[in-house]
Amino acid sequence: MRWDNLRLTAAGAADPAPPLFARGAVARTFDTPEFQGMTFYEIRARSIVNRVPAASRVPFEYTINPYRGCGHRCVYCFARKTHEYLDFDSGADFDTQIVVKVNAAELAREELASPRWGGHPVTMGSNVDCYQRAEGRYRLMPGILAALRDAANPFSILTKGTLILRDLDLLAEAAEVSEVSTAVSVGFVDPGLWRAVEAGAPDPRRRLEVCRTLNDNGVACGVLMAPVLPYLTDSPAQLERTVKEIAEAGATHVTPIVLHLRPGAREWWLRWLAREHPRLVPRYLELYGRGAYTPEPYQRRVAARVRELAERFGVGRSTPARPRRLPPRRLPPGPPGPPAGEQLRLL
Repeated sequence: MRWDNLRLTAAGAADPAPPLFARGAVARTFDTPEFQGMTFYEIRARSIVNRVPAASRVPFEYTINPYRGCGHRCVYCFARKTHEYLDFDSGADFDTQIVVKVNAAELAREELASPRWGGHPVTMGSNVDCYQRAEGRYRLMPGILAALRDAANPFSILTKGTLILRDLDLLAEAAEVSEVSTAVSVGFVDPGLWRAVEAGAPDPRRRLEVCRTLNDNGVACGVLMAPVLPYLTDSPAQLERTVKEIAEAGATHVTPIVLHLRPGAREWWLRWLAREHPRLVPRYLELYGRGAYTPEPYQRRVAARVRELAERFGVGRSTPARPRRLPPRRLPPGPPGPPAGEQLRLL
């Protein structure tokens, strides 16, 4: 297993391969209900501001990802394949084996202050959620946001997490000195489907409350309506219901994205589909028979329908409040050491 390269070797012992991360990584488990069955690999990363490969189909160039793996447990998550680079699997391991870059804030401040850095916009939450549940314990984002604010560096955040509201003061401060945009991911509002395919993420309506709160406090927030699930959330009635609630939340915009099934996510999703909706498997194999994406005519129909609904319900008609300086919030100190019920292993 590639993680074996993290283990400490005896003095003078041969080290057959360079380590994936710097020495001193530890693995922790927490005896609390929200983290049951999960392992957190605390590592010191070598860099944190990453350039996106030119071949990627994304509209941004630089990212910050303080975590790898995600406790939201979204069955369809396109980032699952990336966990295989660490010799984890893209299924259960992606949901339960979380890499935590504990020096993320320190690195962000250092790299953003470098004379070589060009002040490019930075995107967060594009791979795995930077406000997943683990962030409540590790609190990496306040330091990252403070570094971006102090550098007056533009950034954007995409999240399913409500923890972003904890950092509302930092976001508002950053919005006073640079361009800041946020978006919550809400592909549908059906509670049964949410529990089935996004079991570790907050309720979609709570995410829409986050959208309203951010806009009310001067931090522009839209909605990434993703993913639209073929044959599950793409009916006219379902699309209308979702866009209506997005409009009522005061979203600055709504952008629909139809489910795409890259390797890793594809296998995990089809396994879930065969168990829960076996009659849909042949339809999915036909729809995704040529690759990870649905045919363009299907995508255009969904986009046109959402655009029409957004115009009808008034998405984007209201503008965010002006950014205002909020009183500073004092974050509680982190735990001084492994608390009761925590298991710690040195890798």
